Amino acid sequence: MDQWTRLDPIYDSEAAARTIAAAAAARADAQDHDGGFPQDDVADLARLGLLAAPVPVEQGGAGLGTEPGAGALAEVLRLVGYGSLALGRLYEGHVNAIQLIARYGTPDQRSRLFADARAGHLFGVWNTEPAEGGLRVEARDTDGQLLGVKTFASGAGYVTRALVTARHPDRAGVAMMVVPLEAGTRADLSAWRAQGMRASATGTVDFTGLAVNAGDILGQPDDYFQQPAFSGGAWRFAAVQLGGIEAVFDAWRGHLNRTGRGGDPHQLARLGEGAIAVEGARLWIERGAQVASDAGMPPARVVAYINLVRLAVERAGLDVLQLAQRSVGLQGFMRGHRLERLARDLATYLRQPGPDHALTAAASEILQADAMAGDLWTETAA
Repeated sequence: MDQWTRLDPIYDSEAAARTIAAAAAARADAQDHDGGFPQDDVADLARLGLLAAPVPVEQGGAGLGTEPGAGALAEVLRLVGYGSLALGRLYEGHVNAIQLIARYGTPDQRSRLFADARAGHLFGVWNTEPAEGGLRVEARDTDGQLLGVKTFASGAGYVTRALVTARHPDRAGVAMMVVPLEAGTRADLSAWRAQGMRASATGTVDFTGLAVNAGDILGQPDDYFQQPAFSGGAWRFAAVQLGGIEAVFDAWRGHLNRTGRGGDPHQLARLGEGAIAVEGARLWIERGAQVASDAGMPPARVVAYINLVRLAVERAGLDVLQLAQRSVGLQGFMRGHRLERLARDLATYLRQPGPDHALTAAASEILQADAMAGDLWTETAA
């Protein structure tokens, strides 16, 4: 029996994530360079069944993320992020792609692409592109070819199944498709010179000349942007961020223990404040996973709550970073100290798009709601 058939979404996936997190944390410093990539860690994701785990049970996977409340997926994402935020970002993209295929793919598409996931292919979701030169389809009858690029694509050169959006001449909206890629091709990482997340292999991918046909397109035009799934899925990257916040907290706590400085009342006060922030973020993620998977809640209310989750986790991360760096002091900014790379990676990954809009959009939905404050997130759709 293949390993992926033995996975249980609650127990085996979490156990695999703990094993992978420990190995990833030990390798992360060596991967922290321009053009770095957690190759061995991704191999562990495949070997221990986590690349196959999000595939629905009826398609040979573990159904990770389809369990009530998505609690097991939240825990797996947190654990992977604890070991390596770069790896967590890649795995979250893989999960996102599998969920989109499950939602919008035809039976034939699901069968083919889920077999690829079980075989160890790394999937990614790439939507960002420049104002000029973005991805489009040049159609010829039912077939065509792609022209253009995607930018800020994490796993560029390593993702072998890319779920992308593209403009299509025969479709009124934006088409979504999964494009097979050969590892080590079409990627340019030269522009990714970020402070942190250097091991995420984030770059530009040129799709020009690749063939595409009608059978490669998932769903209907603009399905990729359907709510609440489009914005509601943001809880997943926040769960990865939570793992990074916990790693920073533990590096800070470990430093205080090693240096014998933990008895200072000011240090204890800061550590207590950090613990409040960490636990608050964990509770937001737990509830966010439940809300996002609640089919009975109005879509706008789901999106509003997940926007709050994003911002609450971001605030917790920034608070923990500030407290940890103040407590540890200059040593925490020196290369070789555990806190230094963890802090860079977290500060970079916390920078997600549109935080101001997320806050005001959530507040607008709350302002219009008739429910009492305590009932806002228990209301069901009419």
